[in-house]
Amino acid sequence: MKKICFVLILLWNYSILFSQASKEVIDDIPANLAETITVEDLTNHLTTLASDEFEGRETGSEGNRKAQEYISNYFKTIGLPTIGSNNSYYQPVMFTWTQWKEAAIYINGDKPSDRYKHLWEFLSFPNRNADMPSLETNEVIFLGYGIDDPKYSDYGNKDLKGKVIMVYQGEPLTKKGNSRITGTPAPSEWTTNWEKKLKAAHKKGVKAVLFIENNLQKEISENRRFLVGPKMTLGEQVDPSEVYANSCYISTNIAQAIIGKKLKKVKKARKKIKKRGKSRSVSLPVDFKLIQKKNVRTLEGNNVLGFIEGSDPKLKEEVVVVTAHYDHLGKRGDDVYNGADDNGSGTSTVLEVAQAFSEAKKQGQGPRRSVLCMLVTGEEKGLLGSQFYAENPIFPIENTVANVNVDMVGRVDKKYADNPNYVYVIGSDRLSTELHDINENANSKYTNLVLDYTYNEDDDPNRYYYRSDHYNFAEKGIPAIFYFNGTHADYHRTSDTVEKINFEKMAIIGKLVFHTAWQLANQDKRIEVNVTGRN
Repeated sequence: MKKICFVLILLWNYSILFSQASKEVIDDIPANLAETITVEDLTNHLTTLASDEFEGRETGSEGNRKAQEYISNYFKTIGLPTIGSNNSYYQPVMFTWTQWKEAAIYINGDKPSDRYKHLWEFLSFPNRNADMPSLETNEVIFLGYGIDDPKYSDYGNKDLKGKVIMVYQGEPLTKKGNSRITGTPAPSEWTTNWEKKLKAAHKKGVKAVLFIENNLQKEISENRRFLVGPKMTLGEQVDPSEVYANSCYISTNIAQAIIGKKLKKVKKARKKIKKRGKSRSVSLPVDFKLIQKKNVRTLEGNNVLGFIEGSDPKLKEEVVVVTAHYDHLGKRGDDVYNGADDNGSGTSTVLEVAQAFSEAKKQGQGPRRSVLCMLVTGEEKGLLGSQFYAENPIFPIENTVANVNVDMVGRVDKKYADNPNYVYVIGSDRLSTELHDINENANSKYTNLVLDYTYNEDDDPNRYYYRSDHYNFAEKGIPAIFYFNGTHADYHRTSDTVEKINFEKMAIIGKLVFHTAWQLANQDKRIEVNVTGRN
C-alpha cells in the first residue's frame, strides 16, 4: 500500500512539473513567434530575390523595382499598414546617377598606342569631376604636393589659371617624420581629406590635378564598387566645376611619360621640399590630352517600410528600426550579380522578422514599442538609402531606440567551416553596453550561436563597422548592432548564388535578430547610450 501511495505521489508531482514546464513553453511568447522564421520561408524569399529575373537588384534598375514590389507585396500580405508616400510602403529617395561615357589620357600623340586606359593606368571619380569632352595642353606643371597652407604652400604667387598640375599624394615631412603642417607625426587634412587639394586648385584656377599614385591597382581595387558601375549621390548633384578642379589618379608610368627628360629637375625639386620644406615647381613640356565625358541623370529609388505599431499608449512613440539593404550590383553585360548572400540573405531575414512581429500583433501580443522593418536601397552606392532615412526619418530620430541591421548572413567563412552556427556581431557595445548584453542574453537563452566580435575591434583593418547601413544610425547617436557572416570568395561576384546559402544557419540568426529586437521593443526602460569615444 505504501509503495502504491509513493508511486501515486510521484506521478502527481511529475504531472505538476510537466504541466508547469509545458505552461512555460506556451507562455514564452517570443520563442513561439520566433518559430515562424523557417528555412522554407527564407528559401522562398531568397530564391525569388536572387533570381536572374531580378537582374541583381541594382539601385534605379528594373530589377530593383521588381524587388521593392516583391517586398511591399509581402508586407501587404502579412497585414502591415501603408505609412509611406501617397499611401504606399515606399519612402522615395532621389539620386543623381553619374557614369563615365569616356575617360582617357593621351600623351604625345592621338594614336591608340598613345592612349592610357581608365581603371588600368589611371582612375577618376565621375562625381568629383565636371564634364570635360577634351582638355589639351603642351605643358604640365609639377607642383609638389598641391598644398596651399600658411605653414607650407606649393602655390605661392604662381599664376596657374587654366593649367594642368601634377602633384604627390600626402604632405611633406621633416627628417624626423613629422608633418611640416601639423608639426607632429599626425597628418593634416591635406592628407586625410581629398577635397582640400581639389578646392585649393579650383580657387587658383587650375584646370586639372594629376595625383601620382604609387599603388594604383590597390586604389582601384578598394574603390571598385564606386568605379565599375554608375556612381550615385543623394539628391541633385552640385556641378563639380563650381567646387573642384578636375582630377585623375595616375600611375607612375603616366607620371614618367609626362616628366620625360625633366626627371633630374623633378628629383631636385622633390629633394628641396624634403630637406628644407620649400616648394619648387617644374614646367614639363608634353603634349597632354585628357577626356572626361559624363552621362548624368536623376532617378528615384525607394526604401520599403514595414511598420508594426506598438501596443503601449506611451511607449509606441518610440521605434526600433530593423534594417537590411535589398540592392546589389545589378548586371554587367549579360552577367547577373545575383547577390544571394549580399544582401538577399539579410533582406529575407528581415522579411521573416517582420512577419513574426506581425503575427504577434494579430495574436494580441504585439510589441509595446513600434517596430519599423525597413529594407533600404543604395547601400552598394555608399549607404545612401539609410543615410537618406537618417536625415529624413519617417519617425523622429530622437524617438529611435536602436537599429538592428542584417547584412550577409547566409554563408559560412573559412574560420567557421566546421561550425556554421556562428555570427559576427559588430557595433553592439560602441554606444550602449546594454544593447550588447541584450543580444548576449537572447543568444544564451534561445539560439546558442558562437558570437564573434573580431570585426568589432577598434583596429579592425576591414572597418566593417563603417561599411553597412547601421552606421548612419550610429552617427546620429543611436545604438546599433550589425549581424554579419564574414566575406567569402563569391563576394561581389556573379557566383554569389542561392545554392550556396546555408538556410539553417540563416534561420537561427533570424531568430536571434528577432529576440534582440523583441527585447528592445518590450522592456520597460529604453536602452541608454552609456559609451563615448568609440563611435
